[in-house]
Amino acid sequence: MFQRVLWVSLTQALRSVALLLLPTAFISLLAWATAGSSNGNTSDPIRAAMWIWLAAHHVPFNVVLPPAGQSGLFSYLPLGALFFPFLAARSGFTRVMDHIDIVERSLRLSRTFFTLFYALIATLMAWGSSTAAVSPILYWVPLITVPGIWFATGSVRLRVRRKKIASIQIATRLIALGLGISSIVLGFALFFHLKTIENLTLVLQPGWLGGVLFLLLNILYLPNAVVATLSYLAGPGFAIGADTLISPWSYNISEIPALPILGALPTGRHPMVLISIVVFLFAGAVLYTWTIAHDSRVIMQSYLAILAGIALISFLSSGALLTKAMGAVGVSPWQLTCAIGVELGVGALLVLFLPRLFDGLRARGRG
Repeated sequence: MFQRVLWVSLTQALRSVALLLLPTAFISLLAWATAGSSNGNTSDPIRAAMWIWLAAHHVPFNVVLPPAGQSGLFSYLPLGALFFPFLAARSGFTRVMDHIDIVERSLRLSRTFFTLFYALIATLMAWGSSTAAVSPILYWVPLITVPGIWFATGSVRLRVRRKKIASIQIATRLIALGLGISSIVLGFALFFHLKTIENLTLVLQPGWLGGVLFLLLNILYLPNAVVATLSYLAGPGFAIGADTLISPWSYNISEIPALPILGALPTGRHPMVLISIVVFLFAGAVLYTWTIAHDSRVIMQSYLAILAGIALISFLSSGALLTKAMGAVGVSPWQLTCAIGVELGVGALLVLFLPRLFDGLRARGRG
């Protein structure tokens, strides 16, 4: 039984890696052939495919920029790309369960082996694709892939009885509510800045294949923009480079990169947007209302789960973009987490104490 679990986990981990790597390699080779090359060495597009595969898992890179050889960090990666390795790992582990007997002990063992094999393959790929100019940060590979794949395989609907945790469900719904509202606001911003987006696209002139790939890249970066919009509505705002800040009360930015999605940026200060904080206060009231049927432990667990989820999403949606001038792109994880934590807490306290205050005032009036 142990050998079967080991073999099935290894083969399906390889299949999950190939499920995303092979299409990426094909696109990379097609782009390389279309753009032309001074030599016929196909190792460059294959290595680029590995980098894209690693970047989809949010593995950061150390980059040496020509011609001065200045070193930089590339960690501002598309949040939407995480969907593809999640889907590949989910598919692979589902096939693992189809090939072994589903008992709790073998399930845990196969899930552990599948995760470790996947992380080992990713680490070897990062080590093998490193060059003097571009090198994935090796120690980040297992730190990111192990919890990521463990989470992805845990989301599969197993034929094993599992208890649903109410606090996680409540936290997930409220986070989804906030991101949904932010998506609507971002959609309106994109619609009202279509001319700016068109101008940014014309400046790049990427060609037909480059245009398709660039469109895909902007789509994958949309979740990053949604999180930035959430931070803008909550108050802290976000940055597009070092020493910059875009928030309702501050607009400190000189120029923006030529990325069409950045055409949706506000053009100045908009203090009236801070009225959106009412939404987060309302979310805090909803949090208390949904958990009032449970004990205080569920309320605190839900609150902490929301903060942990916001911190994780904020961390994944921000980073550095190659140069020191673009060393801070996206939201500040600690500022956004603290802001939403305070606003949710105030909203929960209001719905808790306001009825008591009104009852006290009525009692005094009657007396």
